[in-house]
Parts: sequence; C-alpha cells; structure tokens
Amino acid sequence: MRIPPRFTLLGAAALLSTLLTGPAAAAPTASTVPTTSTATAFTVPSSTAAVGDICYSHLPPQAHDTLDLIEAGGPFPYRQDGTVFQNREGILPSRTTGYYHEYTVITPGSETRGARRIVTGSADREDYYTADHYASFDLVDHTC
Repeated sequence: MRIPPRFTLLGAAALLSTLLTGPAAAAPTASTVPTTSTATAFTVPSSTAAVGDICYSHLPPQAHDTLDLIEAGGPFPYRQDGTVFQNREGILPSRTTGYYHEYTVITPGSETRGARRIVTGSADREDYYTADHYASFDLVDHTC
C-alpha cells in the first residue's frame, strides 16, 4: 500500500481510533461519507452543511495540477503552500491543529495567489476545494 506524503502519524492515529471505536463513538451526531469506491469512510459532523462535494473531473485544470503537486510532495509555487490550515471559519469538520493543510490553486491572470485553494485532511484522499477563499468547501470525489 502506497502512503501519500500528507498521511501523517497524527492522521493515522485518528483513523485507527475511528476504525477501532467505530464512527458512532468518534462523533455521535455524525453521518458517514464514503471517500473512495471501496467505501472507506470518515465521519463528517452534521453541522458542516456548507461542505458540498465536487467530482474530480469537474475541478478546474489548475486544481488537478495542485493535487498532483501535493501527491508528489512539491515543489510548490508559494511559500504558504503546505502550511497548517486553522479552520477558523469552522466550516470543515472540527479536528486537531495540524490535521488540515492548505495549498494554492493558481488563478490564471491573477497577480496574487487568488481565492482558490485545496485544503487536505490527514486522511487519504480527504481533499477539499474552495473557489471563494474559505467561504465554502467541496469535498473532492476522486471516483468521478
């Protein structure tokens, strides 16, 4: 089994804890959302109504480039890429500090980093896309 570079010991511990105790013990009011075609799941608190989903094939090409760079471990175009995402907006599921990391999705024609980002969770293929600088997120479905 290939372990992606973003799969950390912290993420492994959280995943193992969820697998051993079950999703009900990890978050009693959560719903289970499949993340892959093999029905691997993680829990998403029901308070995350602002989190939608998006098919990988519907992402802009620059988001594909960013996901490829994340998978390869870089190099990244901006020094902020790979830094810890604090989830101050509270839109993503609540996790410990260091669980999420953010990466720039280049916006053609923009003189700045723009508003588009990929935020990754420590779980395998837990990728969120935002086109509006953290006002909303879509969980990337890598199976479509």
